[in-house]
Amino acid sequence: MELIHATVQLEQPLGDGTRTVGTGFLIEAPTPDGKPRTVLVTANHVFQKMPGADARIGYRVENPDGSWSYTPQSLHIRDKGGAALWTRHPSRDVAAITVTAPPEFAKAAIPLNYLAADDTFTKNQIGAGDEMMALGFPRGLAANQAGFPILRSGRVASFPVAPAKIFPTFLLDFSVFPGNSGGPVFVTAQDSRRAGMSGAPPAEFIAGLLTQQVELNSERLEIGIVTHAQYIRETIALVDDPLAPVTVAATEAGVTGAKAASAEEAAAKD
Repeated sequence: MELIHATVQLEQPLGDGTRTVGTGFLIEAPTPDGKPRTVLVTANHVFQKMPGADARIGYRVENPDGSWSYTPQSLHIRDKGGAALWTRHPSRDVAAITVTAPPEFAKAAIPLNYLAADDTFTKNQIGAGDEMMALGFPRGLAANQAGFPILRSGRVASFPVAPAKIFPTFLLDFSVFPGNSGGPVFVTAQDSRRAGMSGAPPAEFIAGLLTQQVELNSERLEIGIVTHAQYIRETIALVDDPLAPVTVAATEAGVTGAKAASAEEAAAKD
């Protein structure tokens, strides 16, 4: 569960007693010349819905007695002219921004190679009915005062789930709330049972990030839409090279007669 330590709450007070809340997670993504770098990944709409120039990123610090302290720090997301400082994928709801994290948090960042590729799904025979885990801050709630994310689980609710070029998103059967947006969806080694049965070592990987929920007639269907990790990889590559190649998806996951509603920010009371 290393990803729990790498997942953070993103928030911005709105000045009226409410705050915009989303979820992000840290990836260890060295620069092209090999220098260490920590990149924060979230849904693009999380930042877009924050009108101010500064957000807060919810770091946590372990104390000598084993307790934890919630110590959010300021994160510049816009310049003085209001232009976005983050990098967004041109066609998917994914954003990435380089951050200077406290040393203990930088160590918690997940290696870039944990992000799934198409062959990750194929090798692990991931399909409908397989369980995945999701981390986030539903309605701006944390698991405790230390600011750790809430862990949920659900089963893949659509078929097929790959390749990403044809199926850029897939469905996950679990309740989605404002504040969950941008949270990582992942497979643990324990859940990778098929790979273990085939003789290959069980895999642990990030399958994607939560970006939307499915609604029908304004009713939540308790189905989340997950954007493939392939697009996270591409967004991080765009941080270094705005002309880096990106995948142009052919279709969307969806439910006939239903609409995809953005799992937008939580307007939670302070």
